[in-house]
Amino acid sequence: MALALLLGAGIGLGLVLIAFGFRPGRPTLAEELQRLRYGTPPRPGVDQDADWSTRLGNPLVRPFASRGLPGAVTRRDLAICGKPVERYLGEKATSALVFSLLGPSVCAVITLGGISVPWQVPAWSVVLLGVLGFFVPDLAVRSQAKERRAEFRHTLSAFLDLVVVSLAGGRGVDGALADASQGGDGWAFVRIRGALQAALAARRTPWAALGRMGEEYGMRELSELAAAVGLAGTEGARVRESLSAKAASLRAHQLADIETAAQSATERMSLPVVGLFFGFLLFIGYPAVTSVLAGF
Repeated sequence: MALALLLGAGIGLGLVLIAFGFRPGRPTLAEELQRLRYGTPPRPGVDQDADWSTRLGNPLVRPFASRGLPGAVTRRDLAICGKPVERYLGEKATSALVFSLLGPSVCAVITLGGISVPWQVPAWSVVLLGVLGFFVPDLAVRSQAKERRAEFRHTLSAFLDLVVVSLAGGRGVDGALADASQGGDGWAFVRIRGALQAALAARRTPWAALGRMGEEYGMRELSELAAAVGLAGTEGARVRESLSAKAASLRAHQLADIETAAQSATERMSLPVVGLFFGFLLFIGYPAVTSVLAGF
């Protein structure tokens, strides 16, 4: 029975893929805007450097994208992680497929071993494990995005200090931002430098590029920096003091996060100690307890 369900699930998946192939999903607004702007069709599927899991889920990328996936929050997480949307959707499709086949595969092995398994078990496992596997990439992307934002805040505080030093040396706002962006080779400095260079090439203000990056990455600190620098660039406001205060605020926030993480790690370390102490008491007291019970 489990083997029949496994084969049926594979046939059903093949029919679904054939249906999507004959009736593909509608292109998203972003894909249509890309086609109108560059005069070329949107990039289909995933890139050629993708791994096997992304290639396996490639046929389901377009149906997922046509239904509005991923959401706005996930898109910001993907942007700061530097992961293409197509690769993320391919990983979701592959993860859902692999997880959904785990239950029937295990049930098939058990059935071949001579143990009868009710058909409800592999049927429900396909649904439950498939839904679980569909959301597993979300957890990984969210965790990676959290780490990248923390690293970006650390880089941003150093970037602000360099901007303040350049402003104190007599440089203008545009020149100070350009000079500060050359102060590091990390991925955050590279992205800030790329955004400023793209703004220069497009004849846009650098603070507009920083604000757009803040919206794209979901970082409030970049948006506040863009607003503060924009006041200095358009209205001549004094910006050195505000940028220094912003850098100090970022460092204080980072220290608070580090202390919170250290306290959480300390609390987690107490659990193994308690478990070890309980095991030691059980090991010491077990002979005495058995002797007392044997006396009765």
